[in-house]
Amino acid sequence: MMDSAEKQLAILLEFGKVINRTKSLNEVLESMASFAREILHADRCSIFVYDKNKDELWSKVAQGCEPIRVSAKKGVAGYTALSKETQIVVDAYNDYRFNPDIDKATGYLTQTILAVPLLDNQENTIGVFQALNKSETIFTNVDAELLLLISNYAASAIENAILYDRLRDTQTKIINKLASAAEFKDQETSKHTKRVGLYSALLAEQYGLSRDNISKIELAAPMHDAGKIGIADKIMLKPDKLTPEEFEIMKTHAQIGHDLLFDEENEYLKAAALIALEHHEKWDGSGYPHGKKDEEISIFGRIVAIADVFDALISRRPYKEPWSFDKAHKHLQHNSGTHFDPTLIALFSKNIEKIHMIYQELKD
Repeated sequence: MMDSAEKQLAILLEFGKVINRTKSLNEVLESMASFAREILHADRCSIFVYDKNKDELWSKVAQGCEPIRVSAKKGVAGYTALSKETQIVVDAYNDYRFNPDIDKATGYLTQTILAVPLLDNQENTIGVFQALNKSETIFTNVDAELLLLISNYAASAIENAILYDRLRDTQTKIINKLASAAEFKDQETSKHTKRVGLYSALLAEQYGLSRDNISKIELAAPMHDAGKIGIADKIMLKPDKLTPEEFEIMKTHAQIGHDLLFDEENEYLKAAALIALEHHEKWDGSGYPHGKKDEEISIFGRIVAIADVFDALISRRPYKEPWSFDKAHKHLQHNSGTHFDPTLIALFSKNIEKIHMIYQELKD
């Protein structure tokens, strides 16, 4: 049987394995809170992120309650953030540092508190780690040392995760801008591309794709027609049916989109490029640009093909009236196994009410 020190070391080593393979800031912080709660025998743990611009702390992780935002100028967490020093409270309601407003808002009864600052590699406060109500006793200096160890051990991972989230946010903005640019060349609307992204994410989830791939397809699917930027206006804006020669030119938008978006080092742009290339391929091999069939077409391409066609059918265009929701759904079912992946069509039909909710929320 392990003694206390061995158990603590084992927990810390396991914690290190978790955070070293984690990219998401939320996952890093959730891991920190869970490990700290176990090792300290605390009732709950909260991790606050420090917003320097607003001089506020907001709970990125708050076990047992809804996220909260508080001033850094009051409360134990505020003292910790601004002083950059560990705070131990043995009797909350008789301690001048304690702010009871949070208990009033959450209905919780705080008794003991341990709070340590989270510092970056330049010793700037990036947050506060707080443990509440140690089981059957009070927090000690030994507890504080353990919590500091966890916090320091994870500091670089937290910084990297913050940078990763910021980079992903920047990538998202850039990709959305590219999607908007494509809309200037088409009669589509931003709501159409957003709906395609949400339908695609729903199908990806139901198909069992990973959370990362669900996120990728939701972000990348609205880029499916980015290649239309390279198609001449006389073809793009033609109100009548295209001639065979014009349609051949129009079909090149799939390859143009791929070449425009592809970036070997960016997973989101790689996904967007693949979708742009494949969303007009068909399950029976009669699509374009390469006549791929069945599972030769990526799951991303197969999903977005369904989402794009369905939403195009139920949307109004200068050259056509919108189809009814039911008519468009029947069209997908009729073309299951020819145009579309039958497994995905079955999932689409199973979730048709959720599809309808997305459409109603983002209706043109």
